[in-house]
Amino acid sequence: MAADAGGDATTATTTGTTTGTGTATAAGPGPLPGDGRAAGYRPGRTLPLRVEARRQLLRRRTLVVAAVLVLLPFVLVAAFAIGGDPATRGGGRVSLMAAATASGGNFAATVLFVSAGFLLVVPVALFCGDTIASEASWSSLRYLLAAPVPRARLLLAKLTVALLFSAAAMVLLPLVALGVGTAAYGWGPLQLPTGGALPAGDAVGRLAVVVGYVFVGQLVTAALAFWLSTVTDAPLGAVGGAVGLTIVGNVLDQVTALGGWRDVLPAHWQYAWADALQPTVEWSGMLQGASVSVAYALVLVALAFRGFARKDVVS
Repeated sequence: MAADAGGDATTATTTGTTTGTGTATAAGPGPLPGDGRAAGYRPGRTLPLRVEARRQLLRRRTLVVAAVLVLLPFVLVAAFAIGGDPATRGGGRVSLMAAATASGGNFAATVLFVSAGFLLVVPVALFCGDTIASEASWSSLRYLLAAPVPRARLLLAKLTVALLFSAAAMVLLPLVALGVGTAAYGWGPLQLPTGGALPAGDAVGRLAVVVGYVFVGQLVTAALAFWLSTVTDAPLGAVGGAVGLTIVGNVLDQVTALGGWRDVLPAHWQYAWADALQPTVEWSGMLQGASVSVAYALVLVALAFRGFARKDVVS
């Protein structure tokens, strides 16, 4: 009996007294909510977006991507200055490239045309593929989850910031191109590939539609890179895998023997934004391309959340 009493006293001293419902008193660690969480803990307030955005903004690869996108329009202006007016080399044919030096709007459209197929794929794959895999490669992922940041919250914050940076990259390029093109070739109407021209004010709106569609079209690459980032600890593998599979899709789209099967390839619709550079915008192609892209993206993001929720994180 004495030993039992002594044991009870020791237990009471160490853990504090408890009520009949098991709630700790002042001698214990403090009251816990009914779901067992520590007092004051709010999952939605962990890993704020501004903190994640600041981390990504200050990384070297972000600065390198921004520098490349800013320099590209200057490189193209220098190329046109060295090679001469592209209109004289077009054989009289009307095309975006032939009219590149007609105005600042034409130059911006040309820059989007030459970069949408590959150059803009790289920053999207980089920002989205470097999300979770980079944390794993730095051995900081398990510490983030132990903070504790809920897994779904971690993925959502990472994906949101990655998409915001991807969108910023796609807006930055045409904005710089429009400014550089206007300084080099003047502010004027947008010469359309199908003939005719749009007033400069209307041309800006059309270019905004083009940029929006290019971003939606790249959601497949973004989601693919994000999913790969959750299944590998190598950022280069996630980024390279997304870029590589995007290139494979472009190659398959060139195989005419596939016939109607090419309609389910996101690459088949990547230049549907050219329908916005007509006297009257044709929306059907862009709507089909956007639906294909969004459908693939939703499936891949769902796979990322489902797989990461069950993943044994040891990095």
